Amino acid sequence: MLPPLIESLGLTDPWTYFAVFLVASLLMLWRLEAMLDHGLEGTALGTLVMPYCSGLGNLLFVFIVMQHGGPAKEVLTNCLVNNVTNLTLLLGLPAVLFGLQVTGGAKAGKSAAKKSGGARGKDAGSGRAGVAAATGAQINRLSLLLTLAAVLFFTGGTWLLADDGKLTRTDGLMLIGLFLFWQTFQMFDVMKHNVQRKLSFGFLFYVDLVLVLAMAWALYESIDWLVAWITAQKTGFVSAANLGWLSGWLMVLPNALLALYWGWKRRADVVYSSQVGDGHICIPLCLGLLALFSPVAAPPLFITGLVLLGGAAIVHAFCLLAFGGLPRGIGAVLLGAYGWFLWTGLFA
Repeated sequence: MLPPLIESLGLTDPWTYFAVFLVASLLMLWRLEAMLDHGLEGTALGTLVMPYCSGLGNLLFVFIVMQHGGPAKEVLTNCLVNNVTNLTLLLGLPAVLFGLQVTGGAKAGKSAAKKSGGARGKDAGSGRAGVAAATGAQINRLSLLLTLAAVLFFTGGTWLLADDGKLTRTDGLMLIGLFLFWQTFQMFDVMKHNVQRKLSFGFLFYVDLVLVLAMAWALYESIDWLVAWITAQKTGFVSAANLGWLSGWLMVLPNALLALYWGWKRRADVVYSSQVGDGHICIPLCLGLLALFSPVAAPPLFITGLVLLGGAAIVHAFCLLAFGGLPRGIGAVLLGAYGWFLWTGLFA
């Protein structure tokens, strides 16, 4: 219905559909923030809800490519570009610009404990509040470390399955099963958290959820049109030859908005969990769906990208443990790693 409407207005232009994609993504961002007040804490929002919304474009891309009989290898490139961009550029850039500090580190924790221990009278209340805030930050850090462990596990599992040079239907079933197990674990963890704090998903939560899902229609229509338009281009960089790269950058735009917005709001926990959690949609879910319906060969760049992803996950885990966040210097190193990835994939 959307393309005929746009055509009736005489706006059949790639920029029109790009604008539709971007507006739908921004509306998702708006309603996602509202969900923080309707029963979801920051890490759960980033782990359970945002990935499906920011990663929805990647899921739709898999469906569109299979529906139109497009090259399956472009889905591999799309997923790889998405995940590498998440763990390098979209975490490194907010760290450089705003700083990504989830906790105050070990020294700050000890200092807070001493202050709270010595607090009396009115100061005792503020001391307890400080300890509660520090405890919440530590819980967020542990949740992020668990999510990064899942990234490392999924990446390593995919690397092992693709070691023979292809992803088969059996491999696809295995990847989808791993993803469903992880999401079930996360859902019960959120439910346990809400029971402990006597929270529940109110009516407005489900209203926002419906609004977010309604944006899926606009995203599908815009992505479908843009993929068809790029496929029809036979020359130049913006052409069918680079469909995987171009679509990967397009799909990662909502993630970029999330990273910069929540970085500006100084919500490092949401920045981290949204980018890391989004990776689970591409690897293993998108790859699993692709392999299930259309077994595909794994090119050398795919294996190289998986190694880079695993290394980035280890770096992030180390930084969270040692520094309580991502230092600006290491964020700059991740930006350099992303530049190397672009050079290797596009020019080398």
